[in-house]
Amino acid sequence: MVSLGPVAGVAAVAAMLCAGAAGWLAGGGRDEVGRRARELSGAPERATWRARWRRAGRWSRGRIGREAWCLPAGLGVGVVGESVVPVLASLAAAFVVRRWLAARGAERERDRRTAAVIGLCAAVAGELRAGQQPHRALLAAGLPGLGDEGAAVSAAARYGGDVPQALRTAARLPGADGLTGMAACWQVAVQGGAGLASGLERIAAGLRARRDQQEELRAQLAGPRVTALMLALLPAAGLLMGGALGADPLRVLLHTPSGWVCLVAGGLLEWGGVAWTARIVAEASEGGDVRWVR
Repeated sequence: MVSLGPVAGVAAVAAMLCAGAAGWLAGGGRDEVGRRARELSGAPERATWRARWRRAGRWSRGRIGREAWCLPAGLGVGVVGESVVPVLASLAAAFVVRRWLAARGAERERDRRTAAVIGLCAAVAGELRAGQQPHRALLAAGLPGLGDEGAAVSAAARYGGDVPQALRTAARLPGADGLTGMAACWQVAVQGGAGLASGLERIAAGLRARRDQQEELRAQLAGPRVTALMLALLPAAGLLMGGALGADPLRVLLHTPSGWVCLVAGGLLEWGGVAWTARIVAEASEGGDVRWVR
């Protein structure tokens, strides 16, 4: 049977690293101006430590996500099973979960940017219907959610720059591809005198239709995704059930040759099933996309 020493060593090293990071964060060496201001104002030391704790929390939220929970979970399973294998597996799981969370965050950001483009087209069309000139209508509508590219579009509209080119540059952002149609309508309206408001309204309507279809498709795919998640969690449920019955499945899996074979084979089959299901869902999502240009 594998000794508990390696697991305890890993836990001790992790604890020392966490303590050192917390001490460095609490030092506040880079916040000299804030420290002097607190000293001059006579703020109590308790408030100073509270502020440092809040800064440390903001730092950790920006760099340490929910995937960090995989590490203590793997450490706990390693302590119970007296093996370092779950600790190593938790590192790989943290990497996979981090990538999944990053993909979910990128998807949410893309949806927010798409909503911002729809609102921009509708707002500019409304300003044009009210009698504003195109450049003033664009400035009045604003460009929220587009970051530096939106600031470049605003600068081009304010100082007489190439607005269509700035819109095409901003359209490279994920979820902002509707700005390509807006740039085309803008260029045609400026050069040929066509109605810009009607073109922007049609673009906004097309984008709304595509967004509604994508939301409907996601709702239809929610069932298969939940089913895949339940199937992925069944091995963990089996381990808990076996432990409750007194079979000690962790000892068999982590300390016997047949258990290692079962663990590797089961892990490969689990990974294959999850990857296959994710591929099917991804192909269904890509196949449900529609064209918004009319």
